[in-house]
Amino acid sequence: MADHNAGRFIGTAIGPMLWGTTYVVFVGTLPTDHPVLISALRALPAGLLLLLLVRRLPPRRILFPVTVLALTNIGLFFALLLISAARLPGGITATLAACQPLLVAFLAWPLLGRRPGMGQIALAVLGMAGVGLMVLNGGLAFDPAGVLAGIGAALSMALGIVLMERWRDLAPPVQMTAWQLLIGGALILPIALLVEGLPAHWDMRNSLGLGYLVLFATALGYWLWVGGVQRLGSRVSVLAFLSPVVALLLGIGLMHETLDAQQGLGVAMVFLSIGLSVRTSLSGGKA
Repeated sequence: MADHNAGRFIGTAIGPMLWGTTYVVFVGTLPTDHPVLISALRALPAGLLLLLLVRRLPPRRILFPVTVLALTNIGLFFALLLISAARLPGGITATLAACQPLLVAFLAWPLLGRRPGMGQIALAVLGMAGVGLMVLNGGLAFDPAGVLAGIGAALSMALGIVLMERWRDLAPPVQMTAWQLLIGGALILPIALLVEGLPAHWDMRNSLGLGYLVLFATALGYWLWVGGVQRLGSRVSVLAFLSPVVALLLGIGLMHETLDAQQGLGVAMVFLSIGLSVRTSLSGGKA
């Protein structure tokens, strides 16, 4: 059983690793002045693709919880995250998003009746501190709206993760993923068109970037993630720390950035946090 769950943890971890490519693709290939529109355009096609596999819309009896999950995990989260990414350096956005496992630990108390252990809190803080060491440096300018958007994105996703565990038996993962992406994208598309409108220019580079986000960072990434949360519970949230690690490594590999001692320590802290959290979960103990 432990080996089976270990495989599930590995599969789930691929989701956040794919998300880690989102920032470089968004900033490098897509119009950053249309973050809400890009959020809708990555969610809707991904949801439609997965809907082709499931060939079923959500039954009326579960439409409310599915819509709540779509709003928290997709609609609000996507939009707020890309607003933050458009207004702040990627390091600050990643650090704000990294508070999500800590928020999950505390939200699970009233919503799941699971009181967070001191070990779980300590490991979440360790991972968050590691992300901060990886991506923060001196001289950064803080945009208040961007910071609020980043905090809102972390809170929205944390709530969505906990609620996914609470409602884990509503439908299989592929159905839940398709419905959330479809509804979440549909909820924010009218707002995006009203507030941001359409980009003045769109070329093949934009299409390739959006196509990557739709197929890999969204459809595949969220299918794996939703399945992991449904099977393993909200404690997989610590795997989200892998996202900024991948973003950092992409910066080194694609933009010839260097890894200094502070960043190396941050990476080590993140992997220590993840490793100890996963080991605790596999052993059935309470961190």
